[in-house]
Amino acid sequence: MKTALIIEDNEDNMRLITLLLEKSSYRTIQAFTGMQGYETALREKPDFIILDIQLPDIEGTEVLRKIRASEISTSIPVIAMTSYAMSGDREKLLTAGCDGYIEKPIDPERVITQIRGVIGDLA
Repeated sequence: MKTALIIEDNEDNMRLITLLLEKSSYRTIQAFTGMQGYETALREKPDFIILDIQLPDIEGTEVLRKIRASEISTSIPVIAMTSYAMSGDREKLLTAGCDGYIEKPIDPERVITQIRGVIGDLA
């Protein structure tokens, strides 16, 4: 069973994403701040990370930078899940090191397929 680290500060979004992943047979770990997410990623080494960009302590882009500079570097796919939807935001996040980009509000019918496409899980 693959493990997903969800870094998300909004409780409703966290519940929804967790529910959808667990219903699709993924184990989940939760982090509600950027630093907690970064530290959890280093400690737990999840199979993939769902990363909100607007976090209360540090921006998701800083979390991404720290992860990419760490020993887990590029071995863990990071998917930005964000309401940042301005022209060019997707490209900026992918260029910064995200492996995928999912715009909020998410479509519960499609989000698992989108995640699987990024992480290469054809289950």
